[in-house]
Amino acid sequence: MTDNQPLWLRLRQIALVAEKLAPVEEALTDVLGIEVCFRDPGIIHFGLENALFPIGDQLLEVVAPVRENTAGGRYLERRGGDGGYMVITQCNDHAPRKARVESLGIRIVNQYDSGEFRNMQLHPKDTGGSFFEIDEMVGPNAHDRDGPWEPAGKDWQRSRKLDRVTGIVAAEIQCDIPQQVSQKWSEISEIPLLSGGDAPILPLENATVRFVSCADGRPEGLGGIDIACADKTAILAAAEARGVVSGHNQIQLCGMRINLL
Repeated sequence: MTDNQPLWLRLRQIALVAEKLAPVEEALTDVLGIEVCFRDPGIIHFGLENALFPIGDQLLEVVAPVRENTAGGRYLERRGGDGGYMVITQCNDHAPRKARVESLGIRIVNQYDSGEFRNMQLHPKDTGGSFFEIDEMVGPNAHDRDGPWEPAGKDWQRSRKLDRVTGIVAAEIQCDIPQQVSQKWSEISEIPLLSGGDAPILPLENATVRFVSCADGRPEGLGGIDIACADKTAILAAAEARGVVSGHNQIQLCGMRINLL
């Protein structure tokens, strides 16, 4: 390992997918009080456009197709509209993570190594539940909680706004068989599950991944996130004005349940 520390896995980024980027971007900015830090021109290769927003030391990304017959577009069709797309984690040593994935026979959908950023996106049919991505930054301060993160561009921290939201503390994956899917994620990550009753929990270094049954009429996928708030009242007021309050301390944006903590 590069820093002689035990292996860890951190929730670093959540990706959503939308039919149209602009209205989702506007809603996220208005309700959560966050700001775009980067748009990646490179993802046009996949027929997508995107926007990334800092939430504390993590990133929220929205991607949207800009041409027909893209993977993102097909995912929208399968899940019946806007919603969660990927759970993206950061590790501190990529080689053993990749070896583990290969030993389990998990297919890799996409991977690259820029020299500073190592990426590994796993096939959702093999992981179950959702896309699971394991990445690593290398170089100075690469493993700091608010350190560099190549997908978010150079100076992503400059766009960080903490007035309303301060971090993503959980991802909620809805599955046909939560126990089975959670066990697979546990095997891949080499992290023991915590008991969550009917919702097994995978504890990451800075957040948890919760596995629940499908209950909203939509198929398996990333169905929600929990966000730590600095001003829940302002968020709920903005959400109420848009008609997107969906429950007690819960709002609905981009087809996602967002629980406000």
